[in-house]
Amino acid sequence: MAPREQPAKRKPQKKAAWVMRSAAQQLAQLLGRPPESVSAIKPTDDGWEADVEVVELERIPETTSVMASYRVTLDKEGDLVAYERKRRYTERADRPQALSGRPGEGRRHDRGAAGRRRRRQRQWHQQPLRRPGTHS
Repeated sequence: MAPREQPAKRKPQKKAAWVMRSAAQQLAQLLGRPPESVSAIKPTDDGWEADVEVVELERIPETTSVMASYRVTLDKEGDLVAYERKRRYTERADRPQALSGRPGEGRRHDRGAAGRRRRRQRQWHQQPLRRPGTHS
């Protein structure tokens, strides 16, 4: 019987937890704002990529604060070599929303009391005019 070959163990570049902390710390130094979280991390051929969430604009109440997601690229040693902002969104959103301010682009304008009021006004304006005392 031939001896069974052992698969070659490859040594991991760096631990994912260490890379997450490194990405967050280095981005905080560049932006001057502390990161909220690291939402994604993956190894690449050249090192690592991480998505880091940062509060860009604090507002009161906190649920209206503007968040940003940054893609951070690290080399094999864990040094930041590039970053870019991928998107901006409000903190209270269940999913990211566009902040362009254009109606219909990422935001729902017909929710809540204001939306109900607008719908009632549209319905009222669309009703045909009736003369008082006539029933049709």
